[in-house]
Amino acid sequence: MNRPLIRTFGVHCRERYGQTVGKIPLDLGLVCPNRTRGGCLFCRPASFTPFALRTSDALREQIRRGKMLLLKGRFRTYFGYFQQETSTALATGQLIPLLSQVLADPDCRGLILSTRPDAIADDLPSALARLIQANGKTCLIELGLQSIHDRSLRLLNRNHDFADFLDAVDKLHSIDGLEIGAHLILGIPGESEADMLATVQTVCTLPVQSLKLHHLQVIADTPLHRLYLKGLAPVFTRQEYCALLLRLLPHIPTHITLHRLWSTAHPDMLVAPRWHCLTGELSKQLQRTMAERGVWQGQRVDRGNRSAEEKVDKR
Repeated sequence: MNRPLIRTFGVHCRERYGQTVGKIPLDLGLVCPNRTRGGCLFCRPASFTPFALRTSDALREQIRRGKMLLLKGRFRTYFGYFQQETSTALATGQLIPLLSQVLADPDCRGLILSTRPDAIADDLPSALARLIQANGKTCLIELGLQSIHDRSLRLLNRNHDFADFLDAVDKLHSIDGLEIGAHLILGIPGESEADMLATVQTVCTLPVQSLKLHHLQVIADTPLHRLYLKGLAPVFTRQEYCALLLRLLPHIPTHITLHRLWSTAHPDMLVAPRWHCLTGELSKQLQRTMAERGVWQGQRVDRGNRSAEEKVDKR
């Protein structure tokens, strides 16, 4: 029986839909509420805004440009991906009609809402579930956690704590039809590998269906940049980060989809680390090493579901 070494987003989509599915980034024109409190230590929105996205455009135009410039015929369908800022900071009564516009497109498979744990209004989960069920589509809410360690969240100026994340997971999990994801940063200053492993293991015990992992990146003109210049924010080399992933991935159950393992900030704003390697090549190198060493996602936690003798699909 062939199984993938990593349950990537592509693997997940092929299993669920029989084909790969794209993502079209969309922007509601909001400003993240944490910006009024100094903003996150690492954040500069321009560093991850896709080239095709013009925030002044209406949603229908954003979708049209996304299909033309991002999907490029590679994908027939897509997820409406609200990665910019904090979309759920908008009042539920205003947000739902906008999301409904996106779901009305027959090419749209569903929604991915990236947001903060403290920006889930009490009335949002049930309203989202009704919308999704009415359209027969899906909705993944990605909660930006970064770390379970409150000292790290204070350093990052997240202005929420781990308890807020747990509260948000409880709210979302209490409503049928919604999927939950978590976004984690590896290499936060002051964290040991044991701290990072504790974050991954703890989050994986919760009712989450997906994870985004990526290494700490230093973006120009951020507070993190200033720490980096003082020698207070070390970053991974490519070899160090890949070695860390080899040790962490076996602790992530195989039912959890990994939407991301690498960060992709705009090169002209990226200070460090500069690996000069495309993410596709990084993924191929990682999976080659995993195959050579007999390592796979879930190896340490899914015992009995897979034997060392099973063949693996190197997707």
